[in-house]
Amino acid sequence: MNQPGFPPGGVHERDASDWQGTRHRYPEVEPDHAGIDLALQAWLGRFTGQVSPAALAVAWFDWCTHLAFSPNKQAELAFQAMSSSMRWLRYAAGAALADVAGPVEPLAQDKRFADPDWQRWPWNVLSQGFLLQQQWWHRAPRSVRGMSRHHADVATFVARQLLDGVAPSNYVLTNPVVQRVSFERGGMNLVAGSWRALGEAWRTVLGKPPAPHFRPGQDVALTPGKVVLRNRLMELLRYDPATPQVHATPLLVVPAWIMKYYILDLSPHNSLVRYLVEHGHTVYMISWKNPSGVDRELGLDDYRRLGVNAALDAIVRDTGAPRVNACGYCLGGTLLAIAAAAMARERDRRLASLTLLAGQVDFTEPGELSLFVDESEISFLEASMWSQGYLETRQMAGAFQLLRSNDLVWSRRLRHYLLDLPDQQTDLMSWNADATRMPYRMHTEYLRRLFLKNDLASARYLVDGKPIALTDIDAPLFALGTRTDHVAPWRSVYKIGLLTDSEVTFLLTSGGHNAGVVAPPGGPGRCYQLTTRTAAAPYVDPERWQHDTPVQQGSWWPAWEAWLAEHAGPWIAPPAGGAGLGPAPGQYVLQP
Repeated sequence: MNQPGFPPGGVHERDASDWQGTRHRYPEVEPDHAGIDLALQAWLGRFTGQVSPAALAVAWFDWCTHLAFSPNKQAELAFQAMSSSMRWLRYAAGAALADVAGPVEPLAQDKRFADPDWQRWPWNVLSQGFLLQQQWWHRAPRSVRGMSRHHADVATFVARQLLDGVAPSNYVLTNPVVQRVSFERGGMNLVAGSWRALGEAWRTVLGKPPAPHFRPGQDVALTPGKVVLRNRLMELLRYDPATPQVHATPLLVVPAWIMKYYILDLSPHNSLVRYLVEHGHTVYMISWKNPSGVDRELGLDDYRRLGVNAALDAIVRDTGAPRVNACGYCLGGTLLAIAAAAMARERDRRLASLTLLAGQVDFTEPGELSLFVDESEISFLEASMWSQGYLETRQMAGAFQLLRSNDLVWSRRLRHYLLDLPDQQTDLMSWNADATRMPYRMHTEYLRRLFLKNDLASARYLVDGKPIALTDIDAPLFALGTRTDHVAPWRSVYKIGLLTDSEVTFLLTSGGHNAGVVAPPGGPGRCYQLTTRTAAAPYVDPERWQHDTPVQQGSWWPAWEAWLAEHAGPWIAPPAGGAGLGPAPGQYVLQP
């Protein structure tokens, strides 16, 4: 009994040679059992947000079991609980009579209790009690002898989700700000917020996402250009020159396929593409197709062949340039590194330089996303993808929201439903809501071969049946990390220096995964650190590097453009190029 669209003989059966050697081999299961198991897990995932109950249960059992055999840790936690209770009782008694400092300060990014109303009795006592409880639960799963670090992280994450859900800021009866606004507006904020909540719930039931405030081709993605190549997976955009002469070596930009490309071409004032074109670079951009169920068998190698390799072939043909600079952002950077290593193995020297913007090649420290990466969780997610052929946009968005539930879930609920505050939409926020799907096969390979097995950094990743090694890359390399990145932590990005034998320029900038990259000159509070390490230079650990490297004020864009210009060749007249298949931003970026 094989399900429609399910390959006979197993979960991921392809040619037998496709799974030989060190590459991961999936467990062999009977087709009938596989179909039943996957269908059941896919159904269950609808009620768990695609989070594996088994993974959570194992983490909880790991904590409880090891804690049961750790009497010293039990005594320590009991003492901390008693100490926190006494501190809270002393504060409650003092706060009723005078203005006294609380026993614990919220984290810098926690704005739930920042309003002056929270400093008045009894709300200050309530908020301090919650913060002390939160502090205790943050410590409880840590340092339990014998417990795995991954399970400790998962237990801490679950505790944080539960605490964020019961925070006093979330409810009318325990939030003085909501009570004040409700009194001033006669409760109309709650009425309007309720209608808004009902409207959003109804759109979710109907599967109709809200219309974006900024639309590609009308409000964003406005840099003039044209589509010069289209295949079943991507469109290649070429942007029109904005200077009388251009650098001889063109630039290919490979964005992540988890979101649409125009984060790098937002409004004219913060478009990285426009900035590069205005500085004389001939820029080509890959615009990925938003896949559907018929694309379920597209894999990582298809993205390499139909994406990076097809784009390079088209650029060389279009411009006549023998070499191309290449830049990859996030997952696009990982894909670009795979393609570059495969090209280096085959002595293909068309890459003049590589730039990885918040792109990881070593996944031993992948940040908070590792909470959702273990055998149980990936198998559970595979079941959901198998049933529809792709990873739905809301499934990935839900994972990111859970990582920052305080900011993206509960704070939004407070603003929209209780305070009736309107959205303050920006082009970056609108882009963030314009997510894309990911094919079943590609995402499975990505999670297993890169996140779970770390094949790329270990020279076990196979391309055309043979392993590739990042050490084969000899093109000069520029790597960008952002300080508060929770998707690709900068220390993980920094590891590229350990894995290549080429010259590496590393830049660490302020901001997070998206806002740190979209940082045009002139913005407030921007700064960065930058050094270049030759292939023969000794290794410097990231902490020492950060401590010793001077901080420079301003946007990182000019520093990267200056580096890029060094590898972009002499100035020439803009290449004529082909007629094109239509104007930018093309068709694929408009696909819902």
